[in-house]
Formats: sequence, structure tokens, C-alpha cells
Amino acid sequence: MVDTFYEIERAGGVYGALRRVAPVSREGLGDYVKVFLGIDVPDVSHCGGHCSPMDYLWHCYSSDFSFGKSSSNGDCVVWANRGGSKTVLGAVATLLDCIFKPQCQVRILGGSLEQSSRMYEYLGKFLGGSFDGMLDGSMLKEKCGFVNGSSAQILTQSAKSVRGVHVHKLRCDEIELFNKEVFDAAKFTTRSSDNIKASMEIISTMHRPYGLMQKLVDEAIKNETPIFKWCMLEVIEQCRGRSCSRCALDVYCRGKAKNAGGYMKIDDCITQMRRSSKAGFESEMLCRRPNLENAVFSDFDTKIHIAPVEYDSSLPLYRAMDFGFVNPFVCLWIQVDGEGRVRVIDEYFRRRATIEIHAKELMERTPCGEESVTASFCDPAGASVNDVSGTSAVRELRAMGIRTIYCNSRILDGVERLRRIVRAGDGSSRLLISPKCVRLIEAMECYHYPEIGERELPEKDGVYDHPIDALRYFLVNVDKNVKPERKRY
Repeated sequence: MVDTFYEIERAGGVYGALRRVAPVSREGLGDYVKVFLGIDVPDVSHCGGHCSPMDYLWHCYSSDFSFGKSSSNGDCVVWANRGGSKTVLGAVATLLDCIFKPQCQVRILGGSLEQSSRMYEYLGKFLGGSFDGMLDGSMLKEKCGFVNGSSAQILTQSAKSVRGVHVHKLRCDEIELFNKEVFDAAKFTTRSSDNIKASMEIISTMHRPYGLMQKLVDEAIKNETPIFKWCMLEVIEQCRGRSCSRCALDVYCRGKAKNAGGYMKIDDCITQMRRSSKAGFESEMLCRRPNLENAVFSDFDTKIHIAPVEYDSSLPLYRAMDFGFVNPFVCLWIQVDGEGRVRVIDEYFRRRATIEIHAKELMERTPCGEESVTASFCDPAGASVNDVSGTSAVRELRAMGIRTIYCNSRILDGVERLRRIVRAGDGSSRLLISPKCVRLIEAMECYHYPEIGERELPEKDGVYDHPIDALRYFLVNVDKNVKPERKRY
């Protein structure tokens, strides 16, 4: 009996000692988290282009060790489904940073104080289980310190909370809920030290096609920042004893759950699918294209509406402009073919430049002589006289040889005309946009109605509305102002 007691005590000592040994491999990390935290992190991806949750955790942990992938920083983007354990894994990553990376300073910034507190609460549960001996004092409501000099703390969703903070790791949870000013300030908070790389982690579900998360994913692709994307099928439980042909989830699963090893209950997934819209379920749970329910041009499809279209000298050429200085000045070059298809062949987008500079750029980029431009349509507001200069944008352009035409119109009239060429009632489309028109394509996907308040008019967000306005001016003017063209043969 005494021998048994000592064996148990010895085993407990070994167990406690192993808790302080840092894993040195991906497999070892998975075993460590499973044994000491009770979390079996899924490590298989089932969908094309997706990762596993373990890919993210290994990236966070290994980036500061010699056995990890070498990079200048530990930045990453996590795009995962609702219930995909993003917040829990963020807490696991925070614990690993604090206990195995001495002097590591971690901050948690959620889309709300409640969201920040959730990740911190998970951290508290881990520490209260078997890691409390590593704490330096008690775990406080919003921060805790470790005996090795590391610390973790919650930041509130305010610029004052973020500014002046300099830490190694910043975990931004549910980025879609962030205040833009706070997020812009948060970009400057991370600093590297000799042994710990600075990292800013963006963690969220992508709710909207025009939200902050989409912008950050697009930027991550351009900057080659790692993106860890997983959906419901990467974290679903293994399917046993169910018939695929009789399962409501088979339209998405296609047998993938037979080889799964996650934790989301299949019945819960089916229930959520039935109680939500198709668009909402695909966005929130499958990480497909964002929910388009609030998008103005939900029928816009890059596979249909984007194609190489070049200048055709046999067709009339139009320009459409939206004026701006702090907001962008936008110009589109447009042709209409014999079948009535609107072909946007090029775009110009620039901020903080004079009309003289814009006029020069427009003339240089126009693929024919100014005399061959059928018409240049613009914002009626451009005819307003500026109190300082004593002139107007329309007058200045005309003085430089660019004759502009405009007419007053309601926003909704132009939007409806644009909807009609995106997809008519018979399902046909009369819009083609060159891949060169990056800003216009982005605007077509992201132009949206406001979340609250007046929902009849689209959001004037200063970003996506300007390219749309330019195209709208073309559509409302072209039929009114252009006379049939006579050609000589």
C-alpha cells in the first residue's frame, strides 16, 4: 500500500515535470495540448484550400523557435467558421507563449470587451487546472503575470487602450466587430525582441463581403501573410452509422465526416443549417463567399462579369467621372457593343491631386484622340463653383479640352439601371469589366446597404461608392445625351 502511494506520488511528479517541457515537434505539440489541456486539436483538412486548426497552433508556437518556419514576423490571419474554436485556440496559443517563451508579452483585443474576456476566461480555466504554479501571484480580472516574466492582458476596444502599448503578441479576435480607428492604432503595437518575434493575429469569421475581414484577407494574399482557413468540416465529429443519402448535410459533406475527428456534433450542424438561410450557412459555417444578403449587387459574379475587354476603335468611347480630392477622383473608360453590352475597359483612381493633373492623366490614358471621345459624363456636383478658386471642376476640365456632360438623377435610378445590366429579369447579363479595373470590381462586390438606419439607399462609405457612382453617371446619361452616330464608309 505504501509502495503504491509512492508510485502515484512519483508519477505525479513526472507528470508535473513534463508539463514544463516545451514540445519540439508538431506531433509533440498536439500530444502536449491533448494531455495537459484536454483538447484534441483537429489536424486534417477536408476542403480544398483549407488548413487544419493544428496548422494555426503550430505556426503560433513554432515561429519563435529554431525548429519553426523562418519568417520576419509571426503575423497570420485565421478565417474559420462559427464554433470553430478560434477563441479557444487563441487562448491555448497565449498559454503556450507565456509558459514557454520567457518575457513574452501577449495582449488580447476583441471586437468587444465581452469577446476579449472570453479568450481570457479560457486562459484562466487552463491556468486554474494545473498551471497555476507558473503564475506570479493571483490571476486578476484583466491581466496575469508569470514567474518567467511573461504576461497576458485584455485590451478594450478603444484607441486610448491600444495607443502606447508595445508588446510581442497581439491577438485580435472577431475582427469584423472592430472599430476602424482602434484597428488602425493596433497595427503599431507589436515589437520584436532578441528571442521573440512580433506578431499580430487576425481572427474572425468573414460575415460580410464588404467588411474589414475581407479587406484583411485580400491584403494577406498580396503580402503573402499566412492565412489559416478552416470550416465546419475540419472540426466536425466523425460520422458513424449514418447513411449519406439520407443525411441533410450530405449536400455539403459528401462523406468527408466519415474521416473526420473533430468535436462539432453532426446533429447541431444540421439544426443550424435548417434554421439559417443558405447564404448565411455557407458564409458562417463553410467559409464560402460572404453573406450577400446586404450587398447591393448580389448577382454580380466574377465568372460572368469579368473578362478581357480591350478598346475597339469601331465602337463609341465614353468616359464617366466622379470627382473627389480627399475622396478619390474616379474615371472609367466604357464602350457599348452592337449587342448592347456595357464594356468597361479601363479605370483611373487617384486621391489628393488637382484637376489639371487628372486631366493630363485622362488624356494620356484615353486610347484615341480627344475628338474621338463620344462623351464624358460626370457628377453634377462638379459644376458647383468653389468659393476659394472661383471656378468648378467642370469648367476646369472644359478649359483643358475635356467636354463634360451631366444631368441630375436619383441614386436609386442609377442603381436600378446598373442592376438591370448585371442581371436582367430574363437572367441575361450586359456587363463586362476588364480585370484591369480592380477598384470597380471590388466596389461591385462590396457596395452595400447600411447595417442600421435607412436601408433604401446604399452606404456612402467613401470607398466603394465612388467607382459605382462613376458607372451610374454613365448609365443615366448615355441614353439622354448621345445621339445616333453616323459613320461614313
